[in-house]
Amino acid sequence: MPGRDDMALMAHLMRRAGFGASREELEARVAKGYEATVEELLHPETQPEVDVNILYRYFPNLEGPLAPVQAQTNWVYRMINTRSPLQEKMCLFWHQLFATGNSKIDNPPEVLQQIAMFRRHGLGRFPELLVELAKNPAMIYWLDNNGNHKGAINENWGRELLELFSMGVGNYSEDDIKEASRAFTGWTIGQKIPRNPLGRFYWSFEYRPEDHDDGEKVFLGHRGRFNGDDIVNIVVQQPATARFLARHLYNFFVADEVQVPSWNITPPKDPQAIQTLVRAYNESNYDIRAVLRALLLSDFFKNARFARVKSPAELVISTVRLAGNFGPPRPGYQELAFECAYQGQELLNPPSVESWHTGQEWIDGGALVRRVNFAAKLLGDTTLPGIRTIVNQLKDRGNLSPAEFVDQCLDLIGPIQVSEDTRAELQAQAEEGGELRWGTKRQASASEHRVGVMLALIAASRDYQFA
Repeated sequence: MPGRDDMALMAHLMRRAGFGASREELEARVAKGYEATVEELLHPETQPEVDVNILYRYFPNLEGPLAPVQAQTNWVYRMINTRSPLQEKMCLFWHQLFATGNSKIDNPPEVLQQIAMFRRHGLGRFPELLVELAKNPAMIYWLDNNGNHKGAINENWGRELLELFSMGVGNYSEDDIKEASRAFTGWTIGQKIPRNPLGRFYWSFEYRPEDHDDGEKVFLGHRGRFNGDDIVNIVVQQPATARFLARHLYNFFVADEVQVPSWNITPPKDPQAIQTLVRAYNESNYDIRAVLRALLLSDFFKNARFARVKSPAELVISTVRLAGNFGPPRPGYQELAFECAYQGQELLNPPSVESWHTGQEWIDGGALVRRVNFAAKLLGDTTLPGIRTIVNQLKDRGNLSPAEFVDQCLDLIGPIQVSEDTRAELQAQAEEGGELRWGTKRQASASEHRVGVMLALIAASRDYQFA
């Protein structure tokens, strides 16, 4: 049997680099080894893709989703069923960083196409990802680059590329924004096929050289007749870009930071960790996979357990995967998409280009009640496959004292760490029923009920809100 420390470390990895894992999967990954598991996660091409054809066979309306929740449901299905969890987690990371919302685009398939682009390029080189982002029709429309013309620039894309997507406030001038915007003139959306009578067709990128400002530009100290690709190549070389991206990765994968607008006045929690990621970025020629490898293998990552508040998507998807009540296409996936929104994270529709505020701000009074009720209801239901597995594993371990009962539940649901106060509450609940026994049919039925109550209490605890 794997050691408890090894299991706890692997569970930490799978919470952060995925959406949690069952006990069986954790044991298999521990047997494979931590570094080998990291390498597998970093190479999604070695794993089978989600077969969405099966999904579309059951729910054909999800193939070309016209309503926002249909597109969200399509993505939720992938997050639950993926064999490449880090790839899907990176889609969530980039969606949070490069926030693009259907509230303006009003075309859910196009936002979903952006997520598919993150799936293809999210673990590659940062400059290539930024160029793909600049060519993405949803982003072009979201930040008005289709209205950015030679002699009449629109600065929205140029500004957000520097402020929110790469360098951060204070590392460029207003003139740099204007020059970047000039360089991206002519990058627009191709002529669209009319929607009727066949329905929507996907938008496409089009470069119009006659609308591109080919004049000389001065950008971040460089002079030349720059096009958009040149701007990106200059941006990715900036020390500010390396630090900004490193801090975003730290905030998403390691520990909650202050909100992004405060970064220019508030130093990072762990400057040495940021420097480690910056070094990996520079030495790998701006390769995201190399930076993530350095992050996931680092001591600062391994030691930062339960230091992040789960986002609504993380809480919903990880709880469902643990409960095991979703897998193949079935009714209810759309309700999971709604649940993310009810908890404060409407997928494919962030509140603004600044995206969601994370960490403690995921939890207000209403959101916390919703989160607790959702998790406790699922993990307290002993009829669900994943919870039945936990019940059977406890049964296999024989009669358990109240203290052992609490320990084993915390172990099988995570392993999860809880505060002394939480543990005292769980212990008090366990002691009310005395020893957990399985000898007779009546004892087994009572013990099964107690397991459901204990798992629901753990899910309702403050500690369960953290990854």
